[in-house]
Amino acid sequence: MPITRRAALASALLPTALPVATAEPVDLALALAVDVSASVDFAEFGLMMGGYAAAFRDAELIARATSGPRGAVAVAVLLWAGPGEHDLAVTWSRVGGAEEAEAVAAAIDATPRILPPGATALGEALMASAALLARCPFPAARRVIDVSGDGPANAGVPARAGRAAAEALGITVNALAVVHEEPELEAYYAEEVITGPGAFVLRAETYEDFAEAIRRKLLREIGAALVA
Repeated sequence: MPITRRAALASALLPTALPVATAEPVDLALALAVDVSASVDFAEFGLMMGGYAAAFRDAELIARATSGPRGAVAVAVLLWAGPGEHDLAVTWSRVGGAEEAEAVAAAIDATPRILPPGATALGEALMASAALLARCPFPAARRVIDVSGDGPANAGVPARAGRAAAEALGITVNALAVVHEEPELEAYYAEEVITGPGAFVLRAETYEDFAEAIRRKLLREIGAALVA
């Protein structure tokens, strides 16, 4: 399909923020897909990115990420908004200890909001994230898209089309719903977005709750990979 090819091409041309390390096997490849559409203001963007950075400085998360048989996870961060609007904030990076986790956290902290605030092309964001995972240089026992946002798709291909692209590659999709403006978003993500073994949705009532919610979500995702 032209839309699928466009999403794959767009993600292939994204800039990088960290150099790719030696392609050693990991327990989990995790694509963090972050909504930066018009519904997310600059303060909320700061709370999201601060929450992700804090999570990778969390001692419990680092211990869990390094406790699997391969001793590491791989992480990339994709910002997304409207159709064709993607920005790879952090390229594939191996987290096998505190120093590598800090490098990822620092890169997230330094991420500017480059994309213009556009529509919410969630389906295309899932396609771009699936394409990003397909190109992960680290052989992974499990692959997951971790999508976070505060609204349903309102542009581009339907969310279900993006979910189908992930399903076709054996990728799990989990979601974090920020529900302060969309009380039904958690149910929407459960119905239209998540897929795969053990897939789940967590909710944050507001962006002030985001940091703790994403920490819990990442702990759960990493933990699931270790027992898969």
